[in-house]
Amino acid sequence: MTGGRERIARRFAALAGEGRSAFVPFVTAGDPDRETSSAILAHLPALGADLIELGMPFSDPMADGPSIQAAGERALRAGQTMADTLAMASAFREGDTDTPLVLMGYFNPIHRYGAEAFVSDAKEAGVDGLIVVDLPPEEDEELRVPAEAAGLALIRLVAPTTDDARLRRILADCAGFVYYVSVTGITGTKSAMTRDVAAGLARVRKATDLPVAVGFGVRNAGQASEIAGFADAVVVGSAIVQRIESTLVDGRAGSGTIPGVEALIRELAGGVRNRRAPEAGGAGG
Repeated sequence: MTGGRERIARRFAALAGEGRSAFVPFVTAGDPDRETSSAILAHLPALGADLIELGMPFSDPMADGPSIQAAGERALRAGQTMADTLAMASAFREGDTDTPLVLMGYFNPIHRYGAEAFVSDAKEAGVDGLIVVDLPPEEDEELRVPAEAAGLALIRLVAPTTDDARLRRILADCAGFVYYVSVTGITGTKSAMTRDVAAGLARVRKATDLPVAVGFGVRNAGQASEIAGFADAVVVGSAIVQRIESTLVDGRAGSGTIPGVEALIRELAGGVRNRRAPEAGGAGG
């Protein structure tokens, strides 16, 4: 089975051929419980997800705003472990061999698991890429080396404040796609300004042939549609986990949780899919 960088590259190439951007939903593994989270994850491709980011819960998520922090706390309270997250990924891959799946989170849980063992188990589970938000290029050898050997894409983040020299360093070993953080600060607290994001993406594209995804400030289908007009992918996270939270009954999944999340996913996916991307980026791997 083809996976890793190749699956990501193949999906971006197909979308470029269609002339549209990718819709990339983010959900936290185990939020609000493993059963509900697994059901949501399994349904995402049918609802319009082109790639998926699956969050690895961590007790100190410094780059995340209140919504995603709360999602991680709910998952951890429900007993979610890294082994559970990898098992969720494996179950998803058994039912879907085409949709790229990227794990996103922090290095501490990976370090505790053991970087080499984590990469090996992630590959076995059908994971295609990793986004580790607190692991700078100067300190990523422990994870980067086994990930490259396993064919997993180590996806890096750039921000509006990243200068040209730093951008070149970040992109040197980046794979899969580039994650452009559309706003400064933590997730879910500000909205992306389309004009500023477009200018930032233009600068990144001069430095790489990789597709560029935009995230951290996309809150609704209208914004998603605007950004899909010039980005290779649109990532939505906080709005989705906020929808999960709003459907809970006494902190637990209710009868409206899965339908409520699915309705939002369809709406967001529709916003992205209905907008043609006139300047699609590369399909590198």
